[in-house]
Amino acid sequence: MTVQDLKGQRILAFVDEEFEDLEMWYPVLRLREAGAVVVIAGPKAGEIYHGKYGVPITTDVAFGDVSAADYDGLYVPGGWAPDKLRRYADVLRFTREIHEAQKPIAQICHAGWVLISAKIVEGYTMTSTPGIRDDLENAGAIWVDEEAVVDRNIVSGRRPPDLPAFMKAFIEVLIQKKASN
Repeated sequence: MTVQDLKGQRILAFVDEEFEDLEMWYPVLRLREAGAVVVIAGPKAGEIYHGKYGVPITTDVAFGDVSAADYDGLYVPGGWAPDKLRRYADVLRFTREIHEAQKPIAQICHAGWVLISAKIVEGYTMTSTPGIRDDLENAGAIWVDEEAVVDRNIVSGRRPPDLPAFMKAFIEVLIQKKASN
């Protein structure tokens, strides 16, 4: 991978209060380093949201103002934010739109809750924090204990120590999708 492999790509990242700080910032910085434009979407545009350990991030857009046609992929961080995110109709709508367009979706740790609530995990092999293994399996996913899993357009990871392998996999999927278009 070169530094600008994702030049021209637009990735949307969801956020709400109590995201896992490393699971938000490490992927955002890696994607930007690879040349992607990362747009942060939250309940409100221009608001500051805080991670579990207090690290802030400011939103660019509100959930209701985004369309999958404008983005090449979706990133959902873990922490406690996914439990909040899955309650927004626009988060679920956007997640389903991205999935229906077969665009890459990456989720880590507890972020699988968003994909479960969007009803897109059935038949996919995925990983997550072991704490939501039952949730994924009950939604029809096949759960495995690996640092990063790629199944078609969904990239999943377990927890912060797995971020390097997880992001390498997500960036590779984004590059492959870009090359096929």
